Amino acid sequence: MLRPNLSPALFACVLMPLLFTACGKNEVIVYRTAKTEPAAAGPAAPAPAGAAPATMSGTAVATAAGAELSWTAAPGWQPKPGNAMRKGSYLVPDATGSSAELAITAFPGDVGGEIANVNRWRGQLQLGPLADAEVSAGVTRLAVNGLAVAVVDFANPASAPPQRIIGAMVPFGGATWFFKLTGADATVASAKPAFLAFLQTVKPSQPATAAPTP
Repeated sequence: MLRPNLSPALFACVLMPLLFTACGKNEVIVYRTAKTEPAAAGPAAPAPAGAAPATMSGTAVATAAGAELSWTAAPGWQPKPGNAMRKGSYLVPDATGSSAELAITAFPGDVGGEIANVNRWRGQLQLGPLADAEVSAGVTRLAVNGLAVAVVDFANPASAPPQRIIGAMVPFGGATWFFKLTGADATVASAKPAFLAFLQTVKPSQPATAAPTP
């Protein structure tokens, strides 16, 4: 190969553009990777031990099955349509035309026990919980038709309007029955005598008897 007869300075001038041209041929390589999708959420972790259970109003609770109680509603009490959670329901009017509501429910077991249930009702009135001794002191205990009936009466005059609950708890047949009269303070107070008389009618239902064989 013949080398042109060039001076060093001229040779450098010719060589440098060639070097820059060669460098310019280097390409920028862009790497594309597959988009990573977020991992699908697995089942929710179980609640830690000792965590507070959901409230009854937010939890599906099985109603009691088996032995039943019966009762006689007072004259003027208006039956309401039933639902899956209630054994019975009534509107209890007063002389002014206002009405309280009587709800009758039953759940398996003791549903947390007497103290927990009393304080649950107090919570519904935005009242603070009572200590065990205070709950026991505030319970009126009745013996009705072979049943042990625990009655409580709470009002919150600071609520707007003032509200009141008179409730009765009746253990029966492996379940606890609740008779809860709730509404405006004055309306519930006026219905209290009729409610206590109503509790005296509560009794175990008689099993159906088979028709005699002819």
